[in-house]
Amino acid sequence: MTTTPRSPQLLLVSTAVLAIVGLTLLGLPRGNTPTAPPTSTTAHATTHPASTASPPKTPLEFSRSTAPAASTPSALTSALPPHGEGTAGDRTVQKSLEAAWPADLPAAEEKELLTAGRALLRADATGIGRAQWPVIFPGSGKAVAPAFATARFRIQAAIARRDGRPGKAVVHLVWAGQDRGGTFTDLRITDWPFTRTTSQKGGPAWTPQPRT
Repeated sequence: MTTTPRSPQLLLVSTAVLAIVGLTLLGLPRGNTPTAPPTSTTAHATTHPASTASPPKTPLEFSRSTAPAASTPSALTSALPPHGEGTAGDRTVQKSLEAAWPADLPAAEEKELLTAGRALLRADATGIGRAQWPVIFPGSGKAVAPAFATARFRIQAAIARRDGRPGKAVVHLVWAGQDRGGTFTDLRITDWPFTRTTSQKGGPAWTPQPRT
């Protein structure tokens, strides 16, 4: 079968049409391609959650949920005496604690909590008087090597406040001590929880709980 050859004029017209179409396409504005956002060269600091279960704190960190919002650690720390100030700075520490948490307990109950909280901290740190709280210090009848030297142990400040829940309280204690390695550190902080006692009239109103 023989194919009829195409007309030269048809080929020329087709070529011209294709050329015009090509030029038209080249002249059309191109769409705006979305550009990637510029990469920032500034490093972002990583925010670490506050603590919580942590080793004994050396700086004061008054940042419990029961503290007023205005009492930030930075604001309080700026009012604290420097480390190594000695007993001369204890009054300032006490005032800082009281300013962070206004009193919210009856005076008699606060006094009871402070007396027990101080004794518990001393027993925990130095081993003296642990037999008084066998539930808190199991095996207290055995000889225990104290974690801190009795002669260098000192409670710098203490307050007792409600713990945000019915029948709960906490004693906030700031103290100084020399550990077994001979390192003396002040402005340590310990919180001791208490639960209201339902006992006979005349008995203690609060019972200490094991620290977690």
